[in-house]
Amino acid sequence: MTTAEFCIMAAIAVYLLAMLGVGVWFAKKNNSVDDFYLGGRQLGPFVTAMSAEASDMSSWLLMGLPGVAYLTGLAEAGWTAIGLAVGTYLNWLIVARRIRRYSHRLDAITVPQFFSKRWGDERNLLSAIAAVVIIVFFVPYLASGFSACGKLFASLFDVDYITAMLISAAVIVIYTVMGGFLAASFTDLIQSIIMTVALLVVLGFGVTAAGGLDAVMDNAESLAGYLSLAQIHDPATGGSNPYSLLTICSLLAWGRGYFGMPQIVLRFMAIEDERKLALSRRVASSWVVISMGVAIFIGVVGNGMTRAGSLEQLADAETIIVRIASLISEHGILAALLAGVILAGILAATMSTADSQLLAASSSVSQNLAVEFFRLRISGRASMILARSVMVIISVVAAFLARDPDSSVFRVVSFAWAGFGAAFGPAILFALFWKRSNRFGALAGMVVGGVMVFVWKFCIAPMGGVWGIYELLPAFLASSVAIVVVSLATKAPDPEIQKTFEEVRAM
Repeated sequence: MTTAEFCIMAAIAVYLLAMLGVGVWFAKKNNSVDDFYLGGRQLGPFVTAMSAEASDMSSWLLMGLPGVAYLTGLAEAGWTAIGLAVGTYLNWLIVARRIRRYSHRLDAITVPQFFSKRWGDERNLLSAIAAVVIIVFFVPYLASGFSACGKLFASLFDVDYITAMLISAAVIVIYTVMGGFLAASFTDLIQSIIMTVALLVVLGFGVTAAGGLDAVMDNAESLAGYLSLAQIHDPATGGSNPYSLLTICSLLAWGRGYFGMPQIVLRFMAIEDERKLALSRRVASSWVVISMGVAIFIGVVGNGMTRAGSLEQLADAETIIVRIASLISEHGILAALLAGVILAGILAATMSTADSQLLAASSSVSQNLAVEFFRLRISGRASMILARSVMVIISVVAAFLARDPDSSVFRVVSFAWAGFGAAFGPAILFALFWKRSNRFGALAGMVVGGVMVFVWKFCIAPMGGVWGIYELLPAFLASSVAIVVVSLATKAPDPEIQKTFEEVRAM
């Protein structure tokens, strides 16, 4: 093992130990299921903001986004980022305050529980269906996170993929099982800081290695369509292709997914004071815009580095930050330690999403299905044991699904994002803003949205042409239509439910 490799491994080891330390610290603060799954609604504005966005971005921010920009320029990466930035801001502006009030008024600690209590579903069928949706889309999503961590370690240190994946999964499981929601939220805050440091250091080094900012821009301008939002660069031919309005709308649809992301909505529900959400919104929106902008520009800089000869032509563009970190590690011990921090940033991006997914999937089984739907009567202590046991079982299943090193991480992420956005997004919006919506409409919307994601992805999109759009857009619209039509075709909600709606709206 070289000195550089040892320094990188040491930096990553310190990071992993720090995450475990956070889990131990918060373990003693979990005195109830409410503490474990929602942190007792004690999150401050900065933790709320940064944990929400860190749990959202995953390794896509440090691998997928710069990789796309490296190969094809600004169009695809740029429109996706614009859609996500707008979706982030609107989610904080429209959903955050209202669902904090509503969930507190109903004493709901999970998103499925909020659905059942909002529409007076005494049988908790809504909660059960929502829990099933979370399990269907989050367990494979969690597996993709475990897989990304395993691939990173395996490629860096030439170790067995399964071993690397299991070690990564074990760290995530241990600190989440011990510390619950608070541990996941505070580790997400730390991870967002590490991700930010990684982005800035890589950008600065990359610009210098490419010969300066002017050289980077000269290279980008020389590539056909590279800096255009209306054209996309074709690296195979060196030419460019037009970027259609339909494709742009499809990419912008990514922003709709935010309204249905359970891990983000839970942060809204958990803030200690709704009046601090305005500060959280500004912090979160600013970080998202800046971090995505830097990530995209790193792709542009990486292309300039390749032109300058300081970076080889990448066979896998998504490894661009890994390759730049490797170059940094060649400049001495301090540089190697800094490279370790950068690589820990990629690991942090994945872990910050995986821990939140693990928590959400666990609460769906132990709280929404076992306790609420199947009426399992257990004590507070037993419920904590059940919650942690379910978390371990789900992790084992996810690790089993992640055993294939050739599985596609980002295809799973895209599909799961569409699933939540379509199944939960319209339901949350109508729950918060339409008094006439009822449990039948909500149930229809969740089922139609979730099923349409599968139908469009595997049956309609392969037809190509105008049908080849991102499945979130048509599924979101179909879910919204189902909620409206079924709600109007069935009995209006009980007066007490409508009264609660008006009370929350008047707050």
